[in-house]
Amino acid sequence: MTTALLDVSDLRVAYPGRGFRARPQEVLHGVSLAVDEGETLGIVGESGSGKTTIGRAVLGLVQPSRGRIGLLGQDITHCTAKERRALARYVQVVFQDPYSSLNPSLTIGDILAEPLVVQGATPRSARARVRQLLDQVGLPADASERLPREFSGGQRQRVAIARALAPGPRLIVCDEPVSALDLSTQARVLDLFVDIQRRTGVAYLFISHDLAVIRHVSHRVSVVHRGHIVETGPADRVTSTPEDPYTQRLLLAAPVADPVEQRKRREARQRLKL
Repeated sequence: MTTALLDVSDLRVAYPGRGFRARPQEVLHGVSLAVDEGETLGIVGESGSGKTTIGRAVLGLVQPSRGRIGLLGQDITHCTAKERRALARYVQVVFQDPYSSLNPSLTIGDILAEPLVVQGATPRSARARVRQLLDQVGLPADASERLPREFSGGQRQRVAIARALAPGPRLIVCDEPVSALDLSTQARVLDLFVDIQRRTGVAYLFISHDLAVIRHVSHRVSVVHRGHIVETGPADRVTSTPEDPYTQRLLLAAPVADPVEQRKRREARQRLKL
């Protein structure tokens, strides 16, 4: 029996309540999921559903109140800061905003070399790896001498992807990585994610509110609603013929270009709410 790359079991996360003596508010209620080697698990849900909190818990940015997070068979639920730094070579992240996630005062070369140097790479080997990473994400070699502000949003997100790839991770948590981009740029970046996975075998935990985005990159999909996973299955089925009423409403909420079809979707969505 093989062990999943990432195994999350009965995960619960609570945030402090607002006001004096306010009770903590639980936002994840016993979430369980698994990601295999080389697989993309899409996490989809509306704003406030708890999908981003799942990614933050996997990254150690929030502390679970209950449950277990396993990586490569090791329990990482309550890792220390030192242990988390060691885990960085296995788990990386691509954030939503491709500008604020990059240090504006460093050149792209320095941004990409930083995690390599931390791992003990020599300056020469780091420079060689930076050139390789830029080529991998489709950026010119001279990009290493430029600052983040000199790039478009799509190019900056390619830099963020290159930085995540630098340590050679087994899993990348992608938190709404294309939501800040225009549609044509979204398509190119999504194709880049797919191509990188095909060439490197890296796994993704891909978080998005957009079913079309999730369908494009995912092998399986988990739908999150109010802190619960309400449906999990193959991406083709969940994003086309979902079984759960919430997933059906989510699918019908996606806009289409045909006004007649859009009206039918709106009417069907209203009936599901009754």
